[in-house]
Amino acid sequence: MEFDPIPIGSCSKDHHNIYQNWFNHADSDADGRITGNDATKFFAMSNLSRQDLKQVWAIADSKRQGYLGFQEFIVAMQLVSLGQSGHPITHDLLSSDVDLKNLKPPIMEGLDVLLAKKKHKQKEVDVNGSSQLQPSLSSSWFSSKSTKKIPLSSVTSIIDGLKRLYIQKLKPLEVTYRFNDFVSPLLTNSDFDAKPMVMLLGQYSTGKTTFIKHLLKCSYPGAHIGPEPTTDRFVVVMSGPDERSIPGNTVAVQADMPFSGLTTFGTAFLSKFGCSQMPHPLLEHITFVDSPGVLSGEKQRTQRAYDFTGVTSWFAAKCDLILLLFDPHKLDISDEFNRVISSLRGHDDKIRVVLNKADQVDTQQLMRVYGALMWSLGKVLNTPEVIRVYIGSFNDKPVNAAVSGPIGKELFEKEQEDLLSDLKDIPKAACDRRINEFVKRARAVKIHAYIISHLKKEMPAMMGKAKAQKRLIDNLEGEFGKVQRAFHLPPGDFPNVEHFRESLRGYNIDKFEKLNSKMLQAVDDMLAYDIPNLLKNFKNPYG
Repeated sequence: MEFDPIPIGSCSKDHHNIYQNWFNHADSDADGRITGNDATKFFAMSNLSRQDLKQVWAIADSKRQGYLGFQEFIVAMQLVSLGQSGHPITHDLLSSDVDLKNLKPPIMEGLDVLLAKKKHKQKEVDVNGSSQLQPSLSSSWFSSKSTKKIPLSSVTSIIDGLKRLYIQKLKPLEVTYRFNDFVSPLLTNSDFDAKPMVMLLGQYSTGKTTFIKHLLKCSYPGAHIGPEPTTDRFVVVMSGPDERSIPGNTVAVQADMPFSGLTTFGTAFLSKFGCSQMPHPLLEHITFVDSPGVLSGEKQRTQRAYDFTGVTSWFAAKCDLILLLFDPHKLDISDEFNRVISSLRGHDDKIRVVLNKADQVDTQQLMRVYGALMWSLGKVLNTPEVIRVYIGSFNDKPVNAAVSGPIGKELFEKEQEDLLSDLKDIPKAACDRRINEFVKRARAVKIHAYIISHLKKEMPAMMGKAKAQKRLIDNLEGEFGKVQRAFHLPPGDFPNVEHFRESLRGYNIDKFEKLNSKMLQAVDDMLAYDIPNLLKNFKNPYG
């Protein structure tokens, strides 16, 4: 199984310097991003048709971020060059036998004159006083104490637009109704900018760590493999300048990492959490989360000093894909594994099942194993859809054809290619996933605000507040029903009653805020108008 790094612009050093000069010219506001407006002006010099340029943008902006970074710009220029040479511009063009390193830059009519004028002006600036590039403003939005609105001109990508909407419209509602205390911590800049994440869950010795090592084609700092439970901690495997392991307490307080919310699980968890950093082309696009092996039996669960299912639920909300790993000899779903899978509620679209080490059994046994696995999962995953199960042997050893036979070998290879295709699509769909999670969060915040304000409304003005609070908490399911009927909300979007009840016991309901219609209307407007307009503004500039 081969996982080639996601293709990026590959070119010679001389061409790299040329493209860097062109990029700096096209990037009108020097923020490191070429937006649709920048692109239409610059790409027009290629004299390609609008249809060809539409394809160039669609392929270069494969992640659908609404802008081109430098590497995506190189891809675009290479596509333009190929288009000028008569090649039809398709998604397969860059992965064909074209020699990208020696591919000449495209002919951009009039560009040399514009670059010469810009160079002359730059000399005048250098004589009169040097000018410095301004860093992106979005990173300062979250730390700024100013209540001034963020101008639209500061937004140069879909993600920046979501940050702006969050700070101005959604975050005030979260703070007012304490959403961060009940459901999820407030979002930070790094939550929006984080790379897509893939989490691996499964019992011990089902091949989770080996799976990651196989994709990376090398080991990573702190990786241990064995038949016994070797990974006893959550390990985030991500890109970094050098190979090193970072302790959990350090990771949780780093502003440039999206893990500050894990501090709510306490020191007991953070001592069982860490980060492995290493330079790797695949990790430039995807971050992996390796988890401790799920153990069976009530005794093992009580020995954990932290909320294991709570942590997996937290990661599930952040991850773009969740892989549940099984092997043919570990199909039983223990009590803890049942709780872990239940904690993934609401993220069913992210879940994929991997039947690993499938070459250890013959074809007839594999059919029985597959049937038993589907039966076990059917009792735990309460969904009418049949979940996708990938069958294979995800390690560096060749498939054991003596056991699996020629049919099994062919099946495993096809299944592995399907899983790889799923993984390769993650970076491309990352921006869409961010939007999806943002909208999902906004709806959850709205429902939370309705619940909190309803409970406040049910409290008496003067006498009997303690009794009223006890009655409301005891009859919380009934109160949820009242909110659902009053505001015509989908019952499936409401939080878990028991979890909410436990959280509610630590608060004085009388201190909660009343319903703020203005805040709720702002969120409704955001969902109905602002987000669609944001997507419209950053769509393909060629239609």
